[in-house]
Amino acid sequence: MELHNLKPARGSVKGKSKRVGRGQGSGKGGTSTRGHKGQQSNSGYNRRRAHEGGQMPLQRRLPKFGFTNIFRKEYQGINLETLQRLSEEKKIKTFDVASFISNGLLRKNEFVKILGKGELKAKLDVKAHAFSASAKKAIEAGGGKTEIVKL
Repeated sequence: MELHNLKPARGSVKGKSKRVGRGQGSGKGGTSTRGHKGQQSNSGYNRRRAHEGGQMPLQRRLPKFGFTNIFRKEYQGINLETLQRLSEEKKIKTFDVASFISNGLLRKNEFVKILGKGELKAKLDVKAHAFSASAKKAIEAGGGKTEIVKL
């Protein structure tokens, strides 16, 4: 292979591009395929995403509905099976918010809720913002402790 026989990979180049504004002989000179006058013929024109040509846009025709609670707390769920896996792999016996963050299960300002999916064989002490009833029962049945951290 040498420089004179290099070519793009098959299928990577799509047809020849339309060269507009290169004179009348090209067939795409003059108005450069934009037609005569009007908003769309000017440079810098950019149609809004929901623009319907003056017709009342769909998002304004439909009624508003629902309610958004601005005080809602969004929890990041962590299952018991994840705690079991971490306790086996990294020999962790006490889980708190800082350990969840350091193990990549949580971001800095998120709230954590422990959920009951999976089995727990290890005796663990867990500190979290919330617990599901089944998770709390499983941790305490295994001899561990649960503690709710203030939000």
